[in-house]
Amino acid sequence: MAVHASGVGRSGPEGRVRLITKVAHMYHERGIRQADIADALHISQTKVSRLLKRAGEIGIVRTVVVVSQGVHLTLEQALEDRYGLREAVVVDVDGDESEILAGIGSAGAAYLESTLAGGERIGISPWSQTLLSVADRLRPLRVAGAERVVQLVGGVGERTVQAKANRLLGHLAELVGAEPIYVQAPGLVGTAEISQSLVGDAAMRAVTEEWQSLTMALVGIGSVQPSPLLRDSGNALAATDQDKLIAAHAVGDVCQRFFDATGELIHSDLNSRVVGIDPKVFRSIPRRVGMAGGERKHAAIRAAISGGWVNVIITDVATARALLDEPDDA
Repeated sequence: MAVHASGVGRSGPEGRVRLITKVAHMYHERGIRQADIADALHISQTKVSRLLKRAGEIGIVRTVVVVSQGVHLTLEQALEDRYGLREAVVVDVDGDESEILAGIGSAGAAYLESTLAGGERIGISPWSQTLLSVADRLRPLRVAGAERVVQLVGGVGERTVQAKANRLLGHLAELVGAEPIYVQAPGLVGTAEISQSLVGDAAMRAVTEEWQSLTMALVGIGSVQPSPLLRDSGNALAATDQDKLIAAHAVGDVCQRFFDATGELIHSDLNSRVVGIDPKVFRSIPRRVGMAGGERKHAAIRAAISGGWVNVIITDVATARALLDEPDDA
């Protein structure tokens, strides 16, 4: 708050303007409580409150927002305007992939702590190192922030890696006060027939119904080359599948659904082998939060936000500038 005494005399009788200015100065500049101001000036506390309100109306008190170091509101607004995003969060972090991962994890945890208001039904991608980083940094919410947390893709895989996927879901659900719902199937199977059989199972149909009512999704954004976590899980694409996707100009994926540079879904037999949420159902979720960064993922992130796969992005400064076609040292 800034208190300005000049240029306000014409707003009212001189004595009243002086009183308004004095009350505003005592409250905003000197930090004196309203009750103590009332005692000192021999007026009621109600009148002090009215005078403070009037000080704002006639310009004696002006609110100035000071942007803290490390906060990139201009970049965030530019991303939101250019891509039609619901929100962008730009993290002041650079360095290697592990440092960027940690920074985005901290920002993702802060975002959830500040935006989960209760009653959410959250879908998450199970094979995301970024979401693991978020869960490791999230503090338990004092009031439950969600009702359910549901896997969006099959979470069954190689035993030690599956434990990470299950820990992500279970730990995140515990932190936000929600019930965890697992997909007891692999994320990627060998044939469409196997996928159909799994999806037709009664337990799987119950999960499918949960997908229809999600209010929020938390996902990583992958490149065509699988992350170490996904690769070690046994749910990664075979080399031949990767070659086919590259030939079809795929640049990245969300929940094993691959898309090209414009964000258009790549139509291939791979889609029928994924045991996970349907792309149309996924893109109908109101809030779809993508968390990703680093130079290796620039093309995938640009495509994901261009194609509407996510409408909230949490990323690093260098990636934000790349998405805006600005030099990294801007």
